[in-house]
Amino acid sequence: MTDRRRRQKEMRAAKRDAEKKQKSRKELIRRLGIAFGFGILVVGILTVGTLFGPDEGSLPSGYEGYRDQPTACGADQPDIEAVLSFDAYEPQDDLDSLGLATIQTSCGDIVIELDSGGYPETVDSFVFLAREGYYDGQVFHRVLADFVIQGGDPKADGTGGPGYRVPDEFPSEDFVYVDGSVAMANAGKGTTGSQFFIVLGDAASVLNPQFNVLGHVVSGADTLERISEIEVGVQPGSTERSLPLESVYIERVTIESLAEAGG
Repeated sequence: MTDRRRRQKEMRAAKRDAEKKQKSRKELIRRLGIAFGFGILVVGILTVGTLFGPDEGSLPSGYEGYRDQPTACGADQPDIEAVLSFDAYEPQDDLDSLGLATIQTSCGDIVIELDSGGYPETVDSFVFLAREGYYDGQVFHRVLADFVIQGGDPKADGTGGPGYRVPDEFPSEDFVYVDGSVAMANAGKGTTGSQFFIVLGDAASVLNPQFNVLGHVVSGADTLERISEIEVGVQPGSTERSLPLESVYIERVTIESLAEAGG
């Protein structure tokens, strides 16, 4: 075989390999988009029963695995003995002046600029829950590098909610979830609760614009990178490799007004 024919053969093989990898990646992204769009986190879509939060005063069994494994980034494990549940959120009188939400995690802070003008019901609920300490001690139960991290579930297994539903405030049809977008997870129309996700890369652009937007990350890229690098395993009852094998806790969520934030 001549050198020219050998090079041509190698080039064709390399091209086929690249096309195969690209096809596999597109299929993975498609499946992730479908799964995410229907709220599949562990066993399928959220049911009516699991959309209502657990009884106050008990720690759901979903926390057992997280409490038994190391805390991510060498942080201490926060104290949590119970989860909170509410019949509804209380409207916040200062919503128009709110600017930033800082999520303090085991791996550092993530600062979100809240879009209360575009999505007032969504931001109102999130702020209410944050001020009530609802998110304190919860975990990020889903970590998909180059896609999203997800938290805000009081049951820590992808099926929990705050005890009420937030009205749909979907963005426009041409909206794209880009790196740093923060939005609320759901199982379809009328099912938004407390779970939220933070976009880590361009792959989330496959998602349909049917998730209430909360805001956009303005600080904490290093924190998100550390979280995305955590080793993951397969979610129980699923084939998705997104179960963090080191626990990333939400230690606290604080809310600042525009004046406090220097805006």
